[in-house]
Amino acid sequence: MMRTRPLKVALLGCGVVGSEVARIMTTHADDLAARIGAPVELAGVAVRRPDRVREGIAPELVTTDATALVKRGDIDVVVEVIGGIEPARGLITTAFEHGASVVSANKALLAQDGAALHAVAEQHGKDLYYEAAVAGAIPLLRPLRESLAGDKINRVMGIVNGTTNFILDKMDSTGAGYQEALDEATALGYAEADPTADVEGFDAAAKAAILAGIAFHTRVRLDDVYREGMTEVTAADFASAKEMGCTIKLLAICERAEDGASVTARVHPAMIPLSHPLASVRGAYNAVFVESDAAGQLMFYGPGAGGSPTASAVLGDLVAVCRNRIGGATGPGDSAYAALPVSPMGDVVTRYHISLDVADKPGVLAQVATVFAEHGVSIDTVRQSGKDGEASLVVVTHRASDAALTGTVEALRKLDTVRGVASIMRVEGE
Repeated sequence: MMRTRPLKVALLGCGVVGSEVARIMTTHADDLAARIGAPVELAGVAVRRPDRVREGIAPELVTTDATALVKRGDIDVVVEVIGGIEPARGLITTAFEHGASVVSANKALLAQDGAALHAVAEQHGKDLYYEAAVAGAIPLLRPLRESLAGDKINRVMGIVNGTTNFILDKMDSTGAGYQEALDEATALGYAEADPTADVEGFDAAAKAAILAGIAFHTRVRLDDVYREGMTEVTAADFASAKEMGCTIKLLAICERAEDGASVTARVHPAMIPLSHPLASVRGAYNAVFVESDAAGQLMFYGPGAGGSPTASAVLGDLVAVCRNRIGGATGPGDSAYAALPVSPMGDVVTRYHISLDVADKPGVLAQVATVFAEHGVSIDTVRQSGKDGEASLVVVTHRASDAALTGTVEALRKLDTVRGVASIMRVEGE
């Protein structure tokens, strides 16, 4: 039997995502009520610019006083889609204190203060859901937290930023340079006027922190994530990747150490074999590859951003939270019982592709090989080409630690025969 008293929802933010959430709540009201077991009512919308016309939203629902809205006491669920750290953090905390559960899409805040917010939610017996914070419409956090709860996850690797994937895909498919591909992404609306958060990996790093925390039952903060942007990736790098049967993606990688005693989380460009499922992810799409003991390999794929896809994830959380509200229960909270240490990037072991500019004369390869051997880095393949006294030397290593590779490169720079290090890129997915 459906209860007649509606569940009241406060919406914080009414931009691209917030307006779509409001639209779906209105147009799909009957379906949502049937799925939840009670009607849901939009009780208020907090915005910064109240004079803007918002189609489908009654003017009397709009307010600039977000704090008063979340303090009302009759609000069942607060949906936060304003982003940033403050005032979002204070508003979410206030919502819990005044009896509301929260659905958020705020990756930056959750990566930085997720543990503290979960603690406040638990203290007040309320839910904190945030499926929309990672990979847009793709159902990902709930499968990691619930569907795979009985399994041991060893690795999560994925493309979690559509802007960077569009740029790298364009560079790969057309031979365009970075700036040319970025300009096209901006013109199509895939890149912000200031794309720094995307292209320098900040957005992906926040998502990696959230993914690692859930996957490994360990608190991982944004500061724990190694981050490297993709602005230095060149057409020459793609040419080298193609010679190896690879392409280049900006990857978020969260993995458990082989001995299970620690975890790492990192974001950086990497070459991946064309045979890997992530290599075929094109345009602005996202995909996440999960490896676990029992389930084996799983991949989650779909649109990772945009108003409608993100709103879909928000509404999914809203339905779950409202069902919990009716049943007098809460869903899974923060799980950090494993409390594994987060290892530094220097401990990460992977393969490397190093391109060197060297003098074209006898003995150079021997000198370079000696440096690799002295630092315990085993060479897999070497390719050399050159003329007129200058040459290019491409070295692909077997698996080595980041610290060992860093020491190797520092020593290579000191050789008189090495003119410069053109590029260094990790090779993943093998």
